[in-house]
Amino acid sequence: MMQEPLSADHYRTIKNSSEALFKDRGSKFIAIAFPLKEESDFPPLLEELKKRFYDARHHCYAYRCQPLNPQWRFNDDGEPAHSAGTPIYHAIQSLDLWDVAVVVVRYFGGTKLGVGGLINAYRTAAEQSLQAAQGMDVYLYRNFELRFPYAAMDEVMRVLPQCAFEIVDETMAEDAGYQVRVRRSQTDLALEQIKELYQLKIKELDEN
Repeated sequence: MMQEPLSADHYRTIKNSSEALFKDRGSKFIAIAFPLKEESDFPPLLEELKKRFYDARHHCYAYRCQPLNPQWRFNDDGEPAHSAGTPIYHAIQSLDLWDVAVVVVRYFGGTKLGVGGLINAYRTAAEQSLQAAQGMDVYLYRNFELRFPYAAMDEVMRVLPQCAFEIVDETMAEDAGYQVRVRRSQTDLALEQIKELYQLKIKELDEN
């Protein structure tokens, strides 16, 4: 399963952790959804949940984070192949979410559900936990530093407030400067809007 990098400059995630309970023929599926910015943050969170639900038979999970450099994984934790981790991952995909993880804990109820029943249970529990969380929009920016002579301040401040750049900070020294950011999709427009400021020096700082 491949995961392409995000091509847009906007995505949805969740703002808070949330839980949901799904029952089927005596088995209980407890889904815990939580924000996940970095893949390296996941193992200790999973360990905490394993301690909390120490008596559960399975701790299945999936996550998807870092939309520009996708990191993802799913795990069936002893359930039949692709009956747990994959449907949890599909729940994340179907809601078009990034920077999230879902762990679904199963308590066996004595009746086998079959692969189809497991797929439905794990996906439904995951979807319900994600839907219970508060959604949040995230926008991706490019960051620049603008430097110019103090004598050009009036001209810069005439143009800058009218363009797509957003001033984040000022960095005044021997010359004047601002740290600015712009939505990734509007970068070319913003650079075009300030091209008449010939005394302006532009340096890209980083990209998120």
